[in-house]
Amino acid sequence: MAAGIAGGMALAACGETKPQASGSAAQMSAAIAAAEAARPHSGRTVTASLTPQQSQIDLGGPIVRTLAFGNTIPGPLIRARIGDELVVTVSNRLDNPTSVHWHGITLRNDMDGAEPATPNIPAGQDFTYRFSVPDSGTYWAHPHTGLDEDTGLYLPFIVDDPSEGNYDAEWIVVLDDWTDGVGKSPQQLYAELTAPNKPSMPTMSTTPTTSTTSTTSTTSSTSTTSTTSTTSTTSTTSNTSATSTSPTTSTTATPGASGVSVGRSDLLGGDAGDIAYPYYLINGRIPNAPTTFNAKPGQRIRIRFINTGSDTAFRVALAGHSMTVTHTDGYPVVPTQVDALLIGMAERYDVIVTAADGVFPLVALAEGKNDLARALLSTGAGSPPDPGFQPIELTKRVGTIQMFTATTPVNLGRPEPNLNLPVLLGGNMTQYNWTINGEPYSKTNPLHVRQGQRPTITFDNPTMMYHPIHLHGHTFQMLKADGSPGARKDTIIVLPKQRLLAVLVADNPGTWVMHCHNTYHQFAGMMTRLDYVF
Repeated sequence: MAAGIAGGMALAACGETKPQASGSAAQMSAAIAAAEAARPHSGRTVTASLTPQQSQIDLGGPIVRTLAFGNTIPGPLIRARIGDELVVTVSNRLDNPTSVHWHGITLRNDMDGAEPATPNIPAGQDFTYRFSVPDSGTYWAHPHTGLDEDTGLYLPFIVDDPSEGNYDAEWIVVLDDWTDGVGKSPQQLYAELTAPNKPSMPTMSTTPTTSTTSTTSTTSSTSTTSTTSTTSTTSTTSNTSATSTSPTTSTTATPGASGVSVGRSDLLGGDAGDIAYPYYLINGRIPNAPTTFNAKPGQRIRIRFINTGSDTAFRVALAGHSMTVTHTDGYPVVPTQVDALLIGMAERYDVIVTAADGVFPLVALAEGKNDLARALLSTGAGSPPDPGFQPIELTKRVGTIQMFTATTPVNLGRPEPNLNLPVLLGGNMTQYNWTINGEPYSKTNPLHVRQGQRPTITFDNPTMMYHPIHLHGHTFQMLKADGSPGARKDTIIVLPKQRLLAVLVADNPGTWVMHCHNTYHQFAGMMTRLDYVF
């Protein structure tokens, strides 16, 4: 069974760990407990139950068998407020170990949901995660075992701040690239990526994918994700300011027999990924069967974007609308207006839009891969355009991380001089070896910090591919080229031949992993650890 293979491969790729560099287990445990006590505590408890299991899922036509938290993708929304205690019981009904990593939450180390901080949950057993949530924002949860992240095991996790209520409606938009149960399995794809005699890469093509049919969704959305089914019909373009012009800033590859792609993207600095997926999804639905979010003209809608993809960055735009970016990875930024937004794997962005009157496609272009995902915003009469329609907003002002600056209250301040954490990204596509600081995770030499330090993280990417790098249990603040503060992030796209600096405040003791959030790069070894020492 595919899940069993994933569990076995995880031991080979990521199972070796080294002891803490110094300090006793008792010191670490006491420091973790002290950090948890110092977090805000509301006195409220939020409980939830999750059941990772084999499930049959309707993607809006294709029926797939995959792994999921229950019987839907995304999994059930979990929602809390600042200071709440989260108590989530996970009943593992898979035939291999699993975990739930609470991506982006600055939580206690022993509840992180990733080894070695938290043991995996054995097959057939239960485990209860218990931790407080100190910061508001848009987060998500997913496993940290094998290649399981490239299945349906993911869910949105929202932490509310009562003071952030200046909007009329909320739309949670979960992006994904999809192969499990309909294309090659993640294990088959990984085997092809690492094969010594892999097929030659496909030729390049700039011909846009087009479609002659579209669908109309008939079920309204609320403040959570929708999983509506749809009926195929022919339709005409709605009353929007968009056109069918395709973006000019990327070229794409047609997939070869192996399913491996070498798409190109100017926004991503070159290579756009390793895999051409059969489908790209928004809220679990293919473009021909989109979900619909219903609102009223003139309403201010907060859209929370979450990219749960494994190998795909998305360029998103809402036809006929501009977007005001308000948050990155949960933290507020100086409001910035854009027409489209580049979102790497595991990144989250919050935006505000003022709804126009009509039916408008929300399009997530699979950057450099010649395909897309979509959903619909409906505020009045009109018909949606064809599923392959690409709004002109995709080609206008595209928001990238360099454009955003954290608001003053969440600035982390200046780093300490002469205190640096190097994160050198390495590897190559031919051998499919990926490393951090010259070693795969099985041989990693961890980075070390002491509690209270303020080091500079230096992300250095001499490879030919972009890498979205994620640090567990922390956020870091980007430093712009002139040294001024940028956005606060827990996941950052590091482009080819790019060197980025960020300040980290070491205020959450434990043993934390840092890795590329391309699932296949991580699995091949692009992961290290950040260890607190005493």
